[in-house]
Amino acid sequence: MTTTSLQIEINSLPLNLGQEVADFVEFLKTKHPNKPNLKSREFGYAKGKIKLSDDFDEPLEMFADYI
Repeated sequence: MTTTSLQIEINSLPLNLGQEVADFVEFLKTKHPNKPNLKSREFGYAKGKIKLSDDFDEPLEMFADYI
């Protein structure tokens, strides 16, 4: 059943049955929650892509007055 045909069928129902359909949809959502498919990350994926300068741990000149 396509989405369009399902919409036509729902629209043809009496108003009180439309509410039952809405309640059933909410029930189905709680029964089968959407779980995102998370891919596991490969260890070392970014190895060699980030470079730090040799003086990375040295104090910055602009903060010399505060050290």
